[in-house]
Amino acid sequence: MRESPALTISANAARQLNAVLNGEPGAALRISVKGGGCSGFQYAFDVDRARADDDFVATRDGATVVVDSISLEMVKGSELDFVDDLMGRAFKVKNPNAVASCGCGVSFTL
Repeated sequence: MRESPALTISANAARQLNAVLNGEPGAALRISVKGGGCSGFQYAFDVDRARADDDFVATRDGATVVVDSISLEMVKGSELDFVDDLMGRAFKVKNPNAVASCGCGVSFTL
């Protein structure tokens, strides 16, 4: 049985990342998980040029996302997407490990 990728990037997210990070060579979106939020954990998104030896790196169509090894355990199997809906425009993590999340999708419970 083949293991699923630790994190994938949707085509929409890749397009948006490329637009946002245009002109910033070496920059990537860093996803991390922090304690807090109304459901226990919350995602943090930062632009980062630094890489640690144990960072996971995902790429699609020239867009790069990095995740530290501790956060990776909580987002394993997830997809980074970009949505534009009535709640606004935002990057969203579609996390199959989350058993509950808040209404805005920023915080979650494992």
